Amino acid sequence: MRNVLITGGAGFIGANFVRYLLQAEPGVQVINLDMLTYAGSRENLMDLPNPGNHQFVQGNICDRSLVERLFEVFQIDTVVHFAAESHVDRSIIDPEPFIETNVRGTFVLLEAARKAWLSRAGLANSQSEQAVRFHHVSTDEVFGMLEPGDPPFSEISPYAPNSPYAATKAASDHLVRVYGHTYGLPYTITNCSNNYGPYQFPEKLIPLMISTALEGRPLPMYGDGQQVRDWLFVEDHCQAIWTVLHKGDPGNTYTVGGGNQLPNLEVVRTLCEILDECRPESPYLPHEQLITFVADRPGHDRRYAMDSTYIDRELGWKPEHTLASGLLKTVEWYLEHPEWVDTIRRGVDYQGWLAMNYGERGGI
Repeated sequence: MRNVLITGGAGFIGANFVRYLLQAEPGVQVINLDMLTYAGSRENLMDLPNPGNHQFVQGNICDRSLVERLFEVFQIDTVVHFAAESHVDRSIIDPEPFIETNVRGTFVLLEAARKAWLSRAGLANSQSEQAVRFHHVSTDEVFGMLEPGDPPFSEISPYAPNSPYAATKAASDHLVRVYGHTYGLPYTITNCSNNYGPYQFPEKLIPLMISTALEGRPLPMYGDGQQVRDWLFVEDHCQAIWTVLHKGDPGNTYTVGGGNQLPNLEVVRTLCEILDECRPESPYLPHEQLITFVADRPGHDRRYAMDSTYIDRELGWKPEHTLASGLLKTVEWYLEHPEWVDTIRRGVDYQGWLAMNYGERGGI
């Protein structure tokens, strides 16, 4: 890796990866392309390590001329593709942005990479297959839903998406593989479980519950709260991607999970216990009393779980954080950065979104 294009690098996972990469690879030049939609912010890129090796470009991955120009000007040899619309609830209300960004945006990036890296005879400019890489970051939701006794998802699980978001990510996965098979584009894919940690936009479950509990408002719990997710601390995810970039074989897919498969209700109760300990002066103790059950969302998948055996065996990666240690670090980060939360929430119609998504369900 010399010149790395990171798409969506001002979003939650992307910004964490930018930090990780600048620290792990001091000689790498990072070109960070982000449209700065509601979930992306320059606030996520403050105080970067080695800031001289980071260049931010505000733009849309669907802008073909811009993307091709970045490949040419910066001689991009590695793409790490995070940019995506990613919130299931939003995809149910308005699927179109998910089609545009997740499908067309991925296509534009693949075409730019093909044009820059490949010729009719194969890899151009004397580049070896190991000299360039298109890494696509995907999700466990492309595999659909697990029943209680089903084994976890793995690299050979069939695709069965159940939401507009999951369907568009499945489509983008297929596009990446097609460009590898048809054109010889060197690629890798990671399908990850639910991420959590610093800089996550506060509409997602864990940061939503933290900020809402601190304000003493109801904590909306979909259905019976028994939906099971595999929780992956974002720093562990960043390390997994970095490991795949260095050690992963082109054309391979790796499923990445945190090994923490708990019902949402138990996760929220654990968060409330941590908040009780960190904020003993809060007038809302115990915070668990704020949990409010609301109507479930349409098509809500009951269980996800990931099998990370392959990436552990082949590349030596496994998560370092337990859910308890990761949640504690996450809560501490949000408590130490209230100004970040305030800035992010002021930048969009956050309260309007909460009212639209949860109001009719009897929540916030």
